[in-house]
Amino acid sequence: MPPPESQDDLFADERAGRRRAAAPLADRMRPVGLEEIVGQGHLTASSAAFRSIVDSGRLLSMILWGPPGTGKTTLARVVAAESEAMFVQLSAVSAGVKDVREVLATGARRLEDGDGRTVLFLDEIHRFNKAQQDALLPAVEDGTVVLIGATTENPFFEVNAPLVSRATIFRTEPIRPADMEVLVARAHSDPARGLGGAPRLEPEALDTIAARVGGDARLALNTLEVAAAIAGGRDSTIGDEEVAEALQRRIIRYDKSGDRHYDVISAFIKSVRGSDPDAALYWLHTMLEAGEDPQFIARRMIILASEDVGLADPDALGIAVAAFDALRVVGLPEAAYALSEAALYLATAPKSNSVGAAMGRARDLVERTPAAGVPAHLRSAATEGERAMGESVGYVYPHDDPTGVLPQQYLPDGSTDAILYEPRSLGAEAVIADRLAAIDRRLGKQPRPGAAPQA
Repeated sequence: MPPPESQDDLFADERAGRRRAAAPLADRMRPVGLEEIVGQGHLTASSAAFRSIVDSGRLLSMILWGPPGTGKTTLARVVAAESEAMFVQLSAVSAGVKDVREVLATGARRLEDGDGRTVLFLDEIHRFNKAQQDALLPAVEDGTVVLIGATTENPFFEVNAPLVSRATIFRTEPIRPADMEVLVARAHSDPARGLGGAPRLEPEALDTIAARVGGDARLALNTLEVAAAIAGGRDSTIGDEEVAEALQRRIIRYDKSGDRHYDVISAFIKSVRGSDPDAALYWLHTMLEAGEDPQFIARRMIILASEDVGLADPDALGIAVAAFDALRVVGLPEAAYALSEAALYLATAPKSNSVGAAMGRARDLVERTPAAGVPAHLRSAATEGERAMGESVGYVYPHDDPTGVLPQQYLPDGSTDAILYEPRSLGAEAVIADRLAAIDRRLGKQPRPGAAPQA
């Protein structure tokens, strides 16, 4: 006769049910399998490498890199569950080397006793210092544990190279609004884990949640739960007003010292370069609202003015410098007008990268001709003795000619035919190109290549 079940066993399910009921909605709705995960199709599709690893049941150490609320913890749990491995979660914020060594010892005993593998999920792995990360290396190398690290920062910069080299990196993406609507609607209607359809969720409110949470599933479900609590004391309907109260304010996903910082400034630069003033303003004010150093932004616009607008609009550099000066004089928030004006000017200006291209050709020529001497007629001749030795002899003064241009050698011997500056026929640079063509004919130079047709 089997031994009678203890009272603890009899009520274990009941206690577990009570814990689940008390858990936040985001925790209750955590997917238990790949089929429930939304918004990460590049990982969960049947042809995806991540999906193949999970389906094979062969555990590999990996690093999951992506913004908050994109399912990194869930993916780690699914990997462990599909492989029937023990799942242990630590946070790099609070765990130390002692905690890690205890998990490693447990993992070793489980292997020795035939109890299977151990998955160590280390949240915010980038917060571990070098010594803490190095403590993981031997156990990862010999397979004592399978490490799954999660990080919001670029692991190639923030995680030790030896650890990165021993892990496969997968990137999670912000969940798109269409996928977020599916996730929120499921949580609202699910009778066992979700809200069971009550209070009623207006379609407009669903759209608002999906659009305003920045691709963060956890934030979306927390917003739904808070909005439902607010609506419960009113007319039992979740509308835009309840969602707005739950959100408090628009969430800006930005970290001045993190990966998002570089992504957003890159988006701003590329939007200006691509002549999209609307996108340029959006990214500019994303940075300003998030507290980015405005002088950093202004400096980038000065660089943009020379690098991407250049001689197509020579006034652009002055506009950018003026915005920087205005920022120093009046500060924010008033200087936001000057920064916005400069961003709009740069975005709508004609573009030319001829300055940067000419710089590159000049540096290349200098490297190839390091010993090039200054032609004698171009040398300084401040004394009579220098002039007697031939210094500066033969130089002709351009202002003596009505055209202001006289043919003579200006480049070093062996490089006299070099063409470094290739103007584009865009904006004000088209005028420069025409004038330079006449000058080149006067100097006896060959026609310059690379001029684009007038836009």
